[in-house]
Amino acid sequence: MAAHNPSHTQCLQLKSEVSTCPSLGVPPPADCLWTVQLKEYPTSPRRGGSNSSTPGSSCQEGTNGISWLQTLIHVVKGNIGTGLLGLPLAMKNAGIVLGPVSLLAIGLLAMHCMGVLVKCARHFCCRLSKPFMDYGDAMMHALEASPCTWLQDHARWGRYIVLFFLIVDQLGFCCVFLMFLADNLKQVIETANGTTANCQGRGVMTPTPTVDARIYAVSVLPFLVPLVYVRNLRALSTFSALANVLMLGSLVLIFQHLLQEIPDPSSLPLVANWKTYPLFFGTAVFAFEGIGVVLPLENKMQHRAQFPLVLYGGMFMIIILHISFGALGYLKFGATTQASITLNLPNCWLYQSVKLLYLGGICLTYPLQFYVPAEIIVPFAVSRVPNRWAFAVDLGVRTALVCLTCILAILVPRLNLVLSLVGSVSSSALALIIPPLLEISTFYSEGMSPLTIAKDALISILGFVGFVAGTYQALTELIKSGDSLSFPNATGTLDQSPIFNSTLPSSLPKLTF
Repeated sequence: MAAHNPSHTQCLQLKSEVSTCPSLGVPPPADCLWTVQLKEYPTSPRRGGSNSSTPGSSCQEGTNGISWLQTLIHVVKGNIGTGLLGLPLAMKNAGIVLGPVSLLAIGLLAMHCMGVLVKCARHFCCRLSKPFMDYGDAMMHALEASPCTWLQDHARWGRYIVLFFLIVDQLGFCCVFLMFLADNLKQVIETANGTTANCQGRGVMTPTPTVDARIYAVSVLPFLVPLVYVRNLRALSTFSALANVLMLGSLVLIFQHLLQEIPDPSSLPLVANWKTYPLFFGTAVFAFEGIGVVLPLENKMQHRAQFPLVLYGGMFMIIILHISFGALGYLKFGATTQASITLNLPNCWLYQSVKLLYLGGICLTYPLQFYVPAEIIVPFAVSRVPNRWAFAVDLGVRTALVCLTCILAILVPRLNLVLSLVGSVSSSALALIIPPLLEISTFYSEGMSPLTIAKDALISILGFVGFVAGTYQALTELIKSGDSLSFPNATGTLDQSPIFNSTLPSSLPKLTF
């Protein structure tokens, strides 16, 4: 590292929040292979560094960094996934007016918290003369800088808390991916005999309940396990690029269908029952879970001073996309809106191909999301065994983690509730609760205005209330659903839709201690 420590004034021009610290022009480690095409927070030690870091923080490559357009594309991709397909049902849980307004508010708060995280990370990069900083390290250094002696003594636990939520968050994503794959694959296969080329007037055909949805979840394991054995992010970036193409094509076709023959919305409630609003909160936060891509992109960008503009511009586009997609989906399907909007598409080959495209994109995205917890857990497990067993343990742990996500997907009965649960528990903590507390801990000793402190406290409190309410409501509904579902792993609205009532059967980094 450079011996020169820049002055506080030299490094911290907090009004712009993006000033370049002179000491950050150091070259990256020679073994830097990390890409930034992930919505991730992976963790492993820096080589030659004194503190641990995550690969998700990426390496600064000076003039060889990515352009603003590439950064914008990655920001948008980092916020598009299965959560987007669940937003129409989230709108149903909030109401046709309250839903879009609340989604706008959550999107703006998430965007603000991303900016806060970048500001705090840049502060410590300059202060400690480091070329890059990850989420966990930023939290640890913030607690070390806090005025509370107890927090300073236990600063490392701040990093462990972030790692815990990262593992829960990313494994939760993988569970949702498997449930999405199982539900959509089941519908495509079991309605194949009634699928035609004509999409006009075609509704959603009731799947013939011949094969349990859990069988479909298990059936995709042979395809997913080899993918998670890939450790090199440069190789995984190819999967990411292909997944982007598949998902983009399917989203265009879905939007085209949603804009056709929108029914009269007068029968839809402006504000839904308050008991379902916490479910909306969890799904909305899940959909905006892109905070993990922020620091990797900022560190990788060629001209860092442009990053705030790119971040806010990209997030503004994401907010518009999420609101329009969720509102149009709810307007189109109303009370029959299902956990994934793909399950509402007409039974013709055009829209069956949409499901297949998205299924392919999800399969290719799975190893990218899985990479995060694997990079935290696998090195820790490998370090506990002799070198001759390292490779076998590596593959064994990866296989076990994939099987764990499959088991969880089998045990949980409803896709929409699990999506909301993951969003309420881990996504709200990482995206809304921790960043404001990070800002307070970072800058309190240097002087903060009471208004800023109040703002941060309010955001964290709102995030915590959503965390508690969303988790409680999702768990309550999951417990209740165990006795009421008409078939296993249902998406939550099939048995409530009139088209199903007559045909469904009555029962059915290494951790451093």
